[in-house]
Amino acid sequence: MILHENTPNGEGFVERSSPRTLSGMELTPQDLQELVRRTLEDYEQRAEKFREGTQGHDVSQNIAALLKSIEGAPPFTILDLGCGPGRDLMAFTAMGHVAVGLEGAEQFVQMARAARGREVLQQDFLRLDLPAGKFDGVFANASLFHVPSQELPRVLRELHASLKPRGVLFSSNPHGKNDEGWNRGRYGAYHDIETWRRFLTAAGFVEIDHYYRPTGQPREQQPWLATVWRKLSA
Repeated sequence: MILHENTPNGEGFVERSSPRTLSGMELTPQDLQELVRRTLEDYEQRAEKFREGTQGHDVSQNIAALLKSIEGAPPFTILDLGCGPGRDLMAFTAMGHVAVGLEGAEQFVQMARAARGREVLQQDFLRLDLPAGKFDGVFANASLFHVPSQELPRVLRELHASLKPRGVLFSSNPHGKNDEGWNRGRYGAYHDIETWRRFLTAAGFVEIDHYYRPTGQPREQQPWLATVWRKLSA
């Protein structure tokens, strides 16, 4: 699941209406199942348009932020969380790394697998089934904001467990004022840096770096918050 608000970019300029706020509401298992279904359905309905609109978008800054923070010698084993049609999956592979995709939308899974037969796990973020201690890095580019706040601690712990000791998690999300809810057919949670830090720290990560995107713009024109984290505990 990758962001596509009012532009063709998977991680670019964001223009969005205010979501219907659901912060503080308890989501039932049925609510969560419907949340995932509707969000994935929205991506499925425009899968080809999304691929065409995002294939040339430059997220090399984000890829570099992950790779430079991983300790040891490459090649690295990378989980591309919410890999979509496989753009970044192909970039990691071209650099010589072992890249594994994870995606919930069926059409995106097929697209990503068709790109030279790469391994792509078909899973949604609320039902992850990942091997323990496998990955040097997790690349969550424009994806984790789809996880409801009440489920985020569990999902982050599962990603933590999937990383090798001192492995690295990169995330880039549209930031906001901790509002949460439905926005043009997709569920999103828009955290500020302080709240995001609390979630990641509680899950066993320590911050390496953060920055706002796109670079060189006033903060009000930087809708994306990129953060880099290290796993410190087993």
